[in-house]
Amino acid sequence: MRIKTLANLLFMITILNVSAQSGYSLELNIKTQPTEKITIHETGIGVTFFKNIDSKNKITNTFKYKNIGVDYSLENYDLQNSLNQFNGFENEFKLSHQLNGATKLNLEINPTVNFESNIGLSDVSLLGGLEITHSFNRSNAISIGVKRMILFGKPETLPTFSFYHQISPNAFVEVGFPNSTFSYSNNTRNSFSLTNSFNGNFYNLDKPEVLDHLNAATKVSFSQMTSALEYERNMDSNWFVSLKGGYEFNKKYNLTNNSGDSKLDFNSTNGYIFNIGIKYKH
Repeated sequence: MRIKTLANLLFMITILNVSAQSGYSLELNIKTQPTEKITIHETGIGVTFFKNIDSKNKITNTFKYKNIGVDYSLENYDLQNSLNQFNGFENEFKLSHQLNGATKLNLEINPTVNFESNIGLSDVSLLGGLEITHSFNRSNAISIGVKRMILFGKPETLPTFSFYHQISPNAFVEVGFPNSTFSYSNNTRNSFSLTNSFNGNFYNLDKPEVLDHLNAATKVSFSQMTSALEYERNMDSNWFVSLKGGYEFNKKYNLTNNSGDSKLDFNSTNGYIFNIGIKYKH
């Protein structure tokens, strides 16, 4: 199946679902991640819809498409015409069920398709997991769970946890793994956030990259920890723009085999990130 055909089909399904829901949002993000040897350009679009089924159950569904372009400044390795464009589709379905007045169960199902140019069944990964959130009072809550994720460049089942505290009506902090956030709003139109997150992904290659007579790579793998400052501005009742700048630590870009074992490390250095986003909420 060609990329364009699959993309059109998935977008049609998503739009049909959106029309029957109680709310939705559309989002576009453009990100640049320059380093000494490699610069990554990322463009992502997403559609989210949500519905409160009843007083105890809520569903949220997000469909995303992401394109990654890679520019190299490497010696002794010719990548000018290969390994420079990657694509990914992702559908994240969440069901939140209120067990009682203080405890909530969250189920997440997250199939993804990551590939270079051609799509095959081997490009599909099934991610997701379970999480329980308990609220001690209006200001404090704790969440623990287990999820299958790609934070370190390959699918792994990992524990998740977070502690949430409402500091004031205008500020909150959430500390945990894989994400932590401090957010402050000085009015209804401005929001400032400090975030720290672990994130990564992998993409299947159309054909194995033969490195020598013993080693061949079938995937590219990205991972990093990102600390950033984000500003979001509510332009009117529906439109939002955001600016995000930060730094990525422990940044890795590898060629790997099917088991996720590294076959070539590009020794990607740490570097800055810059992101511009626009969102429509209804």
